[in-house]
Amino acid sequence: YGHSNQLRQARAMGDYLIVGVHTDEEIAKHKGPPVFTQEERYKMVQAIKWVDEIAPGAPYVTTLETLDKYNCDFCVHGDDITLTIDGKDTYEEVKTAGRYRECKRTQGVSTTDLVGRMLLMTKAHHSNIDEDLNYRKHTDNFGKGPKGHSPWTGVSQFLQTSQKIIQFASGKEPQPGDTIIYVAGAFDLFHIGHVDFLEKVHQLAEKPYIIAGLHFDQEVNRYKGKNYPIMNIHERTLSVLACRYVSEVVIGAPYAVTADLLDHFRVALVCHGMTEVVPDKDGSDPYEEPKRRGIFQLVDSGSDLTTDLIVQRIIKNRLEFEARNQKKEAKELAVLEAMKRLEEEKP
Repeated sequence: YGHSNQLRQARAMGDYLIVGVHTDEEIAKHKGPPVFTQEERYKMVQAIKWVDEIAPGAPYVTTLETLDKYNCDFCVHGDDITLTIDGKDTYEEVKTAGRYRECKRTQGVSTTDLVGRMLLMTKAHHSNIDEDLNYRKHTDNFGKGPKGHSPWTGVSQFLQTSQKIIQFASGKEPQPGDTIIYVAGAFDLFHIGHVDFLEKVHQLAEKPYIIAGLHFDQEVNRYKGKNYPIMNIHERTLSVLACRYVSEVVIGAPYAVTADLLDHFRVALVCHGMTEVVPDKDGSDPYEEPKRRGIFQLVDSGSDLTTDLIVQRIIKNRLEFEARNQKKEAKELAVLEAMKRLEEEKP
């Protein structure tokens, strides 16, 4: 949602927004291994409602040639500087030419902070028992947030405001002839699996109006366990609202899709993905009412990506990154020690 907010601000500065997305190779070279593949990232960015077009395989260093190629008047970036592997400002050329503008970075969100929350995938977090000291060591090494908070607190630094929701919301009421479709879930770490599902649901009607019901954090933790949800209800709300296929969000939707909810929103169809449906607290089926009305439909997104898989990718990447750094440090130390010995051996 931090990225989405940057794109929202950029779109407000002009009439047409083209978003350059780097290849996996470019990211690995300058930043480290990406979590999502370039194809996944192309699709994710295209699904954000403020994006008019994407430029796949955009160079890491933005040049005037790139801007001219896409007939862009200027480019926009957040107020955090991005550097190449050599430590150079990637926007130096366009800044000098006066074709650069800046937007505000979203307060209270960072990839590092999210990674810290993801690394709490252990029962030790909930029981306060150090079952796996090795795991804890890794977490403390690279899971700290932007202000050095230990991720073991599991605290989000993001503060929601009504203004932020208004900025992200479409504000469109359902129109006569619209098919109102209801979907519900955690929508945690909003990803390509969610986008594929919502796109498929969007294709079910000629004039779809999709309402996404987001469950409260406690509810998600009940049926997902571990330290889920990784993003709190406010963060998940913005992430889902940024998707072009979603018209409205119910913040803190009831787990069971009730007759009251269906009648209130005049729901014509209720959809769920191919993931497991956990029974409600009393053991009942949360989709009992829409099934009774004959308006329930399972939708296959065609994607097997889950929040669990993303967390696994992140942990794998970070452990590899840490191992590589330790190896590099050991090598540098060995060189320094060898140089010191040579100095000592001099007559």
